[in-house]
Parts: sequence; C-alpha cells; structure tokens
Amino acid sequence: MPASPQPQQIIALVVRHNTAGVEEPVGRIRDFLQEAGYRVVFEADTAANLQLDDIDSMTVAEIGVQAKIGIVVGGDGTMLGIARQLAAYDIALIGINLGRLGFITDIPLDDMLPALSEILQGRSRAEERTLLEARVMRGGEQIFCSVAVNDVVVARGTGAGMVELKLTVDGQFMYNQRSDGLIVSTPTGSTAYALSAGGPLLHPRMKGTVLVPIAPHALSNRPIVVPDDSEIVVELVSGRDISVNFDMQTFTSLQLGDQIVISRSPHTITFLHPLDWSYYHTLRQKLHWNEYPTNDGKLK
Repeated sequence: MPASPQPQQIIALVVRHNTAGVEEPVGRIRDFLQEAGYRVVFEADTAANLQLDDIDSMTVAEIGVQAKIGIVVGGDGTMLGIARQLAAYDIALIGINLGRLGFITDIPLDDMLPALSEILQGRSRAEERTLLEARVMRGGEQIFCSVAVNDVVVARGTGAGMVELKLTVDGQFMYNQRSDGLIVSTPTGSTAYALSAGGPLLHPRMKGTVLVPIAPHALSNRPIVVPDDSEIVVELVSGRDISVNFDMQTFTSLQLGDQIVISRSPHTITFLHPLDWSYYHTLRQKLHWNEYPTNDGKLK
C-alpha cells in the first residue's frame, strides 16, 4: 500500500496590530511559507486586523496545540504578549522586527526570507528562556496569577508616595525596603525596565533572578541576583495606589498585607535565531557599544 500522506506542518503568524503597510511583508512571508509546503494560520486577533484575503485563523490555544513554530512580526512587545500566552505549549518562536532591531525580535525585514529559509531547514540556533510565575495572595487565598517573560513589577501609582515592601527569599527575611517599587526580572528582562533602573545585564543562559529597587529611599538598597529556583515573597507593608504588573501588559491592584509570591515558571520559551545570531552583537547594536561621534555628529 502507498504511504499515507503526511499532514502539512502548521506555522502560525502573529502580527503587531495597527501597523501601516504591514500587509505587504506579511503577504510575502505567507506566500513564501505556502510555496515551501507549510499550512499558514494567523492568530485570531491578527486575522481580524489584517487586510489580507483568504486568511486561515486559529485561537492562541489552537496554535499552541497544533503548530510547532510561530513567527512574530512586530517588536519585542508583540513577542512578549504572545510568548506569555504560548508558554504552556511546545512551540518555538521566531521574531521578525518591523522597526529597530529588538532584543528578542532580532531578524530585520530586509533579511526575513533568507533567514526563515535557513531556520526552517534546521540551520538555526535554539535558545531557551525562563519565565517567572507570580501569585497574588490575600488573606491566605490566591486572587490572581500570571507569568512574565521579562519581569514582575510592584510599583506605586502616579502621585502616590513611597511604598514599603517586605522581602523574603526562600523563607529568609532580606529587608524592608522603602522605594517607588521593585522589579523582579528574568535574564531576558535584564535588558528592559531593570536595566533602566540600574540593574545588571544577565546573559540569557544565567540561572538567576534579579531584584532591582525603583528609586529606593536608602541608597544601600542595591540590585541583587538570587538563584532562579528561589521563592521570592514581596509583602505590602505601607503605601497606596499600588499595583503589580507582568511585562507591563497585565495589571492587578493590590491592598496592604497582600503578598506576591514569585518563582520560576515550570514553562520555558524557545526562540529560534539564525546561525550567525549573537547575544553580544545584539547588545552592541541596541546599547551602541563601541560607537563614538564623528566630526559630522553621526555615530560611528
């Protein structure tokens, strides 16, 4: 008997919303993938916002179950949003950047088709990133839970005074901190808000979680890196108008006495990069290392 035909491998496309002219490069990606024999589906919200014909769409959950690769066209914010939703599924993500090179959407539009060709033929560099999981506890009951690729941030609202936070790591008291808030960051998030608040850069393969105070009252409250298998408990002691956010995309309001219990998520995210991708090259480009102004004022 002849062998049964193999089902088409599904590749999902997720595209940043409300981006002028995005249909042209997305259409080229779809045509390229279909010509290569893949079934191309669009995430449902993406499909609703694209002016393209004959769109095949799936929910995020359906993509997680049925697709093996997701291609994200946008910026790091777009990648963070879908990565959090797909964290529980076995799917690898490829990032194509619509603007300036991103930290995790690293393939520029001009190189997208050659890069996709190489990656889909197995000539790629796979990179696993850890996530954080945080549970908000109130009176011993869990009232909210979410995950973060970059960071979990406890912070005061605009116009509110300082907050006082009690920090405990693996059951051991660390300190009470008066500040504008606290950033608890993965290595991935060390190049985001944590960096602007004075935190260290952590290589993505580092097994650590960084705690960065936001404008602390005592200058002795410095950033610290703890093992990534630690359980971190942040308790609200005083302050008002306080919230916790996850990658700046999901928020919930807090009350005094609430505890945010933060630990490494059991799930990870896999990014696929071209073989010549380098984390240090990305840092040089994003942070403008080794650049200096020339006589005409431009950076060299």
